[in-house]
Amino acid sequence: MLELTREIQRLKQERNAVILAHNYQLEEVQKVADYVGDSFYLSKLAANSQHDVIVFCGVRFMAETAKIVSPTKIVLLPEKDAGCPLAEMITGQGLRILKSQHPGVPVVCYINSSAEVKAESDICCTSANAVKIVASLPDRKVIFVPDENLGDYVAKQVSDKELILWKGHCVTHAKVQPKDVNQVRELYPTAKILIHPECNPAVAALADFVGSTSEIIRYAQLSEESTFVIGTEMGVVCTLKETMPNKQFFLLHPGLVCPNMKKTRLESVYRALQDQQYEIHVESEYALRAQLTLQRMLEVV
Repeated sequence: MLELTREIQRLKQERNAVILAHNYQLEEVQKVADYVGDSFYLSKLAANSQHDVIVFCGVRFMAETAKIVSPTKIVLLPEKDAGCPLAEMITGQGLRILKSQHPGVPVVCYINSSAEVKAESDICCTSANAVKIVASLPDRKVIFVPDENLGDYVAKQVSDKELILWKGHCVTHAKVQPKDVNQVRELYPTAKILIHPECNPAVAALADFVGSTSEIIRYAQLSEESTFVIGTEMGVVCTLKETMPNKQFFLLHPGLVCPNMKKTRLESVYRALQDQQYEIHVESEYALRAQLTLQRMLEVV
């Protein structure tokens, strides 16, 4: 593994590449990355990158987003089959039909969506800034796609808006049920329970804190408490344990493992750099409109 890491570093310099890894990636991948973070943080880095090549260790919509905001860069997705079931729950055609039913209503799309869906939307958001994005719109009605759980969370924070939600969800976060939260309360009565807003609203209602991956990490860093139960993908627990060894972190549910995020291995990163695979291309008919949608988000936050 040490030799592979050295080769990755050599190729990175040779290709003038930067490696971006999502918080949900395997620890071995996070360790060779130049930057590790949530979708919002990584999308900002991609937009401002001075490198020729961006190796995006995540899932397809993330690499697509990097290509959209950095169209002149070579963007590589180390595992071509690393997709996102949530992003696949809505199509451009489906969104166009919904828009026709609510003419004139602006569309906020979660970053967990395809380039075509972004092109059909007015502004993008991440879980870290969704409330701020929706609140920034002057309209009372807003279409929010595709995650209905995140949309429900946003609607509760922005009570002056009426959100029209799409029936989509993260299959990993959806595994958590209220009984799981009640069980860990009994098991770790002094622990703070931190939950991602992609979880079911009934689950989020039982949390001590609800936030994106970056917000969960920040909460744990700033808290004087020492024990936490984490209600999001297990990759965040790995990050927390490594950065805060003096605190205890437990995963809320054993099913909080995203199989698509775990497809990328150290060997995948090496092959991506060595063979320049798998390069991401975004259809020109979507690229510019999707770029505007993402740019509007970056201007707000």
